Amino acid sequence: MTRHSIQKIWALVEHPSRYLGTEINRRLKAEADVKLRMALVFPDLYEIGTSHFGMQILYHLLNADPEIAAERVFMPAPDLIASLRAHGLALPSLETQRPIRQFDIIGFSLLYELNYTNVLGILQLGNIPFLSCERGEYDPLIIAGGPCTCNPEPVADFFDAMVIGDGESVIMEMTKQWMAWKRAGVGRKEPLLQTWSQIEGVYVPSFYSATYDGYGFQRLRNRDSFQTVNEPVAKRAIIGALDEAAFPEKPVVPFGKPVHDRLRLEISRGCTRGCRFCQAGMIYRPVRERSPESLVRLSEVSLNATGYDNISLLSLSTGDYRCIGPLLEELMTRGESRQVAVSFPSLRADTLTPEMMKQIKRVRKTGFTIAPEAGSQRLRNIINKNITKEEIARTVQNAFDLGWQVIKLYFMIGLPFEQDDDLNDLIDLVKELRRFRGLKKGGSQPKGKIHVSVATFIPKPHTPFQWAPQISIVESKEKIEFIRKSLKLPGIEFKWQNPEVSILEGLWARGDRRLSGLLKDAYGKGCLFDGWSDRFDYKKWMQSIADTGVNIDFFTTRKRNVTEPFPWDHIDIRISKEYLEQEWNRAKEGETTPDCRFGGCGQCGSCDFDTIEPVVFSSFERPVPDPELKTQRSVMKPDERFQTYRIVYSKKGEGRFFGHLEMVRLILHAIRRAGIPVRYTEGFQPKPKISFDDPLPIGMESEGEAFYLRVPETVLPQEIIAGLNGQLPEGLAVLDCLRVSERAPIRNTSVIPYRVTLMEGEFGEDTIEAFKRAPHFLMVQKSRKGELKKQNLKDIVLKIERISPDTLDILVSNESGKTVRPADILSAVFNLSTEAIRRATVVKLMVNPLESTANV
Repeated sequence: MTRHSIQKIWALVEHPSRYLGTEINRRLKAEADVKLRMALVFPDLYEIGTSHFGMQILYHLLNADPEIAAERVFMPAPDLIASLRAHGLALPSLETQRPIRQFDIIGFSLLYELNYTNVLGILQLGNIPFLSCERGEYDPLIIAGGPCTCNPEPVADFFDAMVIGDGESVIMEMTKQWMAWKRAGVGRKEPLLQTWSQIEGVYVPSFYSATYDGYGFQRLRNRDSFQTVNEPVAKRAIIGALDEAAFPEKPVVPFGKPVHDRLRLEISRGCTRGCRFCQAGMIYRPVRERSPESLVRLSEVSLNATGYDNISLLSLSTGDYRCIGPLLEELMTRGESRQVAVSFPSLRADTLTPEMMKQIKRVRKTGFTIAPEAGSQRLRNIINKNITKEEIARTVQNAFDLGWQVIKLYFMIGLPFEQDDDLNDLIDLVKELRRFRGLKKGGSQPKGKIHVSVATFIPKPHTPFQWAPQISIVESKEKIEFIRKSLKLPGIEFKWQNPEVSILEGLWARGDRRLSGLLKDAYGKGCLFDGWSDRFDYKKWMQSIADTGVNIDFFTTRKRNVTEPFPWDHIDIRISKEYLEQEWNRAKEGETTPDCRFGGCGQCGSCDFDTIEPVVFSSFERPVPDPELKTQRSVMKPDERFQTYRIVYSKKGEGRFFGHLEMVRLILHAIRRAGIPVRYTEGFQPKPKISFDDPLPIGMESEGEAFYLRVPETVLPQEIIAGLNGQLPEGLAVLDCLRVSERAPIRNTSVIPYRVTLMEGEFGEDTIEAFKRAPHFLMVQKSRKGELKKQNLKDIVLKIERISPDTLDILVSNESGKTVRPADILSAVFNLSTEAIRRATVVKLMVNPLESTANV
């Protein structure tokens, strides 16, 4: 597959930039240097997967080896899926557009159970058999990692190997063994899988077969010895010290609109708060912090490499980072002059202090999400969420008092031992917090809002609540409706997760190998993108469950005995089952367990106190600025004199696939990476003072667009041109930089010239002559309000000339109320189909740069 062949269908889909693979910081390797090609696959849309920090780590780590080329693959949207199938094309990677079947290893990140149908979708689009037993010696090796592998059994039949735990050291050892196997020329995969199975953290499902006893419980047998497996066969891999682990200092800066458009700075891994429902808090133990000195250095390097203006401190419990106060102050001190904000993904109410809030708002206020999880203190004690109502209330009141206008609260329903009074307490708590909203300036109306999210509790493997039943869909809906009606009040926005989604997630979280047939059947019925509410089809799933004979209640809603075996018992997650049972019993009694960072060791089994133990930093020595690391300046000083420049740039080739807002974001990132200081607006949410010409539609090229930038008088035009051209992605190039008056009058170009080239077919001369001779040529359009509007194209199309059989020049009037897009002309005059128009190359030709359509 060539890049040109895949380009033909990019023009036919929405958001084509998500498939380009030409982002800043992406890695390309010379073909002759590469010994191993690995596809890193995230089974969801680009906008979701490109923000995943684990994938960023592996991409950085693998590509650091000169003999390995790691490329990215994401689940294409339904429109591209249809186009790939219609044109007989296989799913390609982003970087080289290589069909994924041509990779040596394909590694899936499994973060969410409802992405499993997408895994099959990607394999099918790559012309790769689903089951490992169906794949031959010339098929790629299919592996997986991520939190879902802590119960690998529901999808075990689809993978050759699965990684349990921290993947950094595991994946490099696996690639090392692959290259040794390849050099040996063995050919058969079996010896390689045997070698992989000896690596800590690797599970090879095909080495074990599943049987089921009279109670319906899965038992594994060793494939060779036929002995029942009674001990763990794979042990979670773990990185002891994060300061010694790989960090993606130059992460790929995504196109489009990623869910996390910011620098993600992992400050720690693991949590020992001991929330009994939380799988991540169990399977990532113990706590391992990065040193604050290392984090400050990494933030400087990564901000320079990305151009981000926001740092997200990534952790399961950010407020528990021992040096969070000094670290936050240092990051804000360095970031304030550059307009770099700091945000937290979520915080415990007992760790978010007014001092931290004041630090955060030094640049701009970012959002706060607080997770009380339960409404009553009784239930919070049962789940070991050791925060009080007073701590929650104090945190919310402080946030509103300091100017925050939106606070997000997250709760669960259906927790073990939940009673009706717990739901009433949840409602009362939200109503009490609602009273803390401040008043609008000069008025009596409250300005603050509380967003409440509720989800049904799902018992997960390797947690104390793995023995708990999940509540039924009916009960879940009744509880949600009760809360919704009770919180139907001004200033409260209520959202909830679909209980049908929750029950299916529970099935896949605690299922066994009997579900592989269900997955294939559901995919065959059309189930895909099950994690998206507009795509989830519960009826199809229920039909597949009935057709395959799966007993969903067996895996989800029934009560369990602590002596029964689990499908995941053969996975050693480094938390003893005895500890989990002890915590389950403490929950029954409403007893809490302290965090081992602040009390004695809880004997959970995660630490050996040799190479694995908690790593925390209790002091912070402010680092001396690195003389080799130039901190890029991005904000003008208040007293600096400024000047306004008109930046002329072209948008060609693959640049035509950038939408206008996306392109603005790309240019802002490029300005920051280039270190060009710009003027910012005043107020609580400062923005760079930059304005653009009228936007172009996606798919149109241009020889000359413009934007306007306010910079210090000391910045020279040639510095702007060189700086931006060194940082812009392929398809965008700065051509000129002209100084203009801040109060220059608006000047409109009276005409706009276009050149259109068809990919297939040609423009009929008879059609052109007929248009020229016609006294009138009416075209009916819909206005933005949906009203029909008639226009005479003869008043708008000033010139139309065929340059060659497939190329046309058009000159269009740009008078107010009398302008149309070239696509409208091609449809009305030449009766071209929407697909033909989208595949055509439309270029807006250069106009006089002194004639501006922008409001400076």
